[in-house]
Amino acid sequence: MKLVGIISTTVLLLLLGTTAAACAQREEHAQEAKPAEHAQGKQEAKQAKSSQHAEQKQESRQAKSSQHAEQKQESRQAKSSQHAEQKQEGRQAKSSQHAEQKQEGRQAKSSQHAEQKQEGRQAKSSQRAEQKQEGRQAKSSQRAEQKQEGRQGKSEQHAERQEYAQRSQGGGGNSGGRIPDDRFRAHFGRDHRFRINRPTMVAGHRRFRYGGYWFGFIDPWPVGWYYTDYVYVDYVGGGYYLCNPIHPGVRIAINVVL
Repeated sequence: MKLVGIISTTVLLLLLGTTAAACAQREEHAQEAKPAEHAQGKQEAKQAKSSQHAEQKQESRQAKSSQHAEQKQESRQAKSSQHAEQKQEGRQAKSSQHAEQKQEGRQAKSSQHAEQKQEGRQAKSSQRAEQKQEGRQAKSSQRAEQKQEGRQGKSEQHAERQEYAQRSQGGGGNSGGRIPDDRFRAHFGRDHRFRINRPTMVAGHRRFRYGGYWFGFIDPWPVGWYYTDYVYVDYVGGGYYLCNPIHPGVRIAINVVL
């Protein structure tokens, strides 16, 4: 019995020792596990902080990048708007300047045109005045010449008439003759017109031939008549006259030269 008791006690002691050793080992393991867990916790905490810090940096970078992009976009939009406003202002300034230049050009042209018109009117007025003055002087000179020629013509006409009267009274070969009525109606009168063209001088006296007869001038050739004018011989009041249709009311006394 003692032996059994000893064995039992021994077994119990071994069991207790084994248990104690196991507990001690567990405690050691637990103590060893705590620093590892602590280190792992620290590592995880560091990793979490690092990840959080990285995320914060990433978010900060993204925020800065987004803010920078927005600032760039706003700056571009502001520059574009400013450039557009400057272009618009430049166009408006150019348009206003162009309009002012056009207006000034129109005003200058209008002023120049008005000056040219005024100068033209003055020149025309001066030219008209000079022409009127020249016309008056020419008319005055022409009247004076006509009066002088009229006086000379009257004097010559009076002398020729006296000479014709003397020749008629003397009954010489130059006395006036008479054209038979039937021959006169056939070749003379208003319906039988002709041109003298150039008179013939005979013994210092002018003559022309028409219708088979020679005619001599008693009256002088009127001013304004031309030898190329159409004329006709008419018989009025017992005498023969040379008439010009262009100058009615004026006639030249002529005689038939036998």
